[in-house]
Amino acid sequence: MDYKAAGVDVTAGYRSVELIKDYVKDTFRPEVVGGFGGFGGAFSLKKIKEMENPVLISATDGVGTKLKLAFLLDQHGTVGIDCVAMCVNDIICVGAEPLYFLDYIACGHNTPTKIAEIVKGVADGCKMAGAALIGGETAEHPGMIPAEEYDLAGFAVGVVEEGQMITGADIAVGDVLIGLASSGVHSNGFSLIRKVFAIDDYEFDTENLDINEEVTIAVNNHESAALATLAEYYDELDATLGEALLTPTKIYVKTLESVKKSGVTIKGCVNITGGGFDENVPRMLPKGVTAVIEKNSYQVPAIFSMIKESGDISEAVMYNTFNMGLGMIFAVDKSEVEQALAAVAAVGDCAYVVGHIEKGSTDAEGNLCLR
Repeated sequence: MDYKAAGVDVTAGYRSVELIKDYVKDTFRPEVVGGFGGFGGAFSLKKIKEMENPVLISATDGVGTKLKLAFLLDQHGTVGIDCVAMCVNDIICVGAEPLYFLDYIACGHNTPTKIAEIVKGVADGCKMAGAALIGGETAEHPGMIPAEEYDLAGFAVGVVEEGQMITGADIAVGDVLIGLASSGVHSNGFSLIRKVFAIDDYEFDTENLDINEEVTIAVNNHESAALATLAEYYDELDATLGEALLTPTKIYVKTLESVKKSGVTIKGCVNITGGGFDENVPRMLPKGVTAVIEKNSYQVPAIFSMIKESGDISEAVMYNTFNMGLGMIFAVDKSEVEQALAAVAAVGDCAYVVGHIEKGSTDAEGNLCLR
C-alpha cells in the first residue's frame, strides 16, 4: 500500500506546482526574496523601513458557498479573484497598500489542471491588487471533501503609515458618502441565493428511496435542473444567470489609490461584504453620527431585483445580506466630492453620491439610516 492508495496523489501535487509557477512568478514585486517554491514566502522590508511609522494590516477570508456554483458549472477560473478581493478590499478600508497574498486550497482530489485554473485566478486577482502571491498550499483531503469539490481561502498583508490610517474618527456631520459600483453579487449571500434558485438543494425523502439507485437518480435530475436554471439567459442581466452569479468580486485597490492620489482625504471606508449595509456601514462611524443612505440615489442592478422577487425576500433582508450594487462606501468632506468622483472615473470605475452624515445620539455608536 502507498499514499496514492490512501487517496493522496503526491505526483499530482508536483504537477500542480509545475503548472502554477509561471502564474505565481508573474505577480512578484521587487520585494519578493528567494523566488518560487520555498518553505516560506519571503518579502523584503527594506522599502517599509523607509516609512516613518509603518503599520502592517492583515486580513483573511474565503470564497464561501459561491464555490458550489463553480462546481456545478465546472468553471474555476474566477473564484481565485474572489478570494483575493475578499481580503484586499478589507485592508484597503484601513488605508493600507496590499503587499503580498497567500492562498490555501483544500480539495477532495488533486486534479492538477483544475488547481492550476484556480491559482491562475488567484494570480489574476493579485495583479489587480498589486500584491505578490508569495506562497500557498494545496491539501488533498480524501474522505473529508468530495472528490470534485474544494475550499479556497486566503491571507493578505498590507502596510500603511500610522498617520494615514483610515479610522473614521474624523467623520463629521455634513460629510458625503460615495458608493463604488459593485460587479454584481460579489461573494456574499450565496447560501440564500442557492435556496432561492433551488441550486444543489438535495432535500429528498431518503426513507422512501432506494439509497443506491433512486437517490442517485434524484440527485442527478436535480443537478440537471439546477444547470438548466443557471444556463438560462436574461436580457436584463445581459448574461445567463450562472454567468451573472459567478462574476468575480470587484477589487478596489486602484480605485481608492486614485482617490487618495488626487488629494482627497478618505475619512472612513467600508467594504460591503457579509452582513450587507446594516453590519458594515456602522463600522466606520464614530459616536454621535448617523450615516444616511438614499436607496434611490443609484440604479440597483437587475440581479438583485431577480433574487428579491424569486425568493420573495423583504427589502430589509436584501440590504442586510447583499451589497445591492455598492461594493464599497467611503466618506469625504463635501468640498471634495467632485474631486473624488473624477478620481474614480479616471481609473474607469463608477461612483455615486449615495448619502451623507447627520447628527446622531451622542451616547450611541454610529448608526445607519436607509431611506
